[in-house]
Amino acid sequence: MVSPDAPPRTVIEQDGLVAGPGGRLFVKRWTPDGTDRRSGAPILLFHDSLGCVDLWRGFPAALAAATGRRVVAYDRLGFGASDPHPGSLGLDFVREEADRIVHPLCEALDIADFVACGHSVGGGMAVETAARWPERCRALVTIAAQAFVEDRTLAGIRVAEEGFRDPGQLARLAKYHGDKAAWVVNAWIRTWLSPAFADWSLSAALERIACPVLALHGDRDEYGSVAHPTRIAAGRGTLRLLADTGHVPHREREAETVGVIRDFLAASH
Repeated sequence: MVSPDAPPRTVIEQDGLVAGPGGRLFVKRWTPDGTDRRSGAPILLFHDSLGCVDLWRGFPAALAAATGRRVVAYDRLGFGASDPHPGSLGLDFVREEADRIVHPLCEALDIADFVACGHSVGGGMAVETAARWPERCRALVTIAAQAFVEDRTLAGIRVAEEGFRDPGQLARLAKYHGDKAAWVVNAWIRTWLSPAFADWSLSAALERIACPVLALHGDRDEYGSVAHPTRIAAGRGTLRLLADTGHVPHREREAETVGVIRDFLAASH
């Protein structure tokens, strides 16, 4: 593990495809020079509803350099450079990611223990992963995660839905998802706005969390109030509210977000 005062390390990037249930997953790894088994559990990143590896931008490299840990991100099936999804998302897609994908992915990448870190719905997947694999998950970090279906979240999605009526918005998303872009948008909007999804929450998974928890959230998050990180951290960890920050803290305030995670990991694991 790296001291918070240590200088950032040079980071080596690698990418490739890994076979997973239902298709191939695109994976990218950021490995600081000198990293070995003593450097701490690698950080496994779960992206948001419209995200992919490339949309993490510079955050994974900065996180790897600051923490001295390997950082691993992947495109979920149907997203980015991974294979197309064979159908539609099920209502239990957040839990299914932890149940079906995490183990074979870690086996393919020779990952034993890990830190689960996710943004937005990816934060929910990180929670489910920590609950599903308590013997392997050494720490949990959520960034702007939703813990339940809130009116504020649905209102934000409806605003985004209107925006995607502009073909230019879909075209910009297609730069990252190719011809899967329309599926990505529909999967997000139709799932969250479905009345059948209204009762979804992380409550059951949160009861099974056994590792240290950090819940990061922006005070101007348009997709969720402070009630979400409050519920995630309650009785099990730390809530960090970032000032003048919206739904993407790792882009809006990358250095601060990286620093908070680095300090949390240095203190807790």
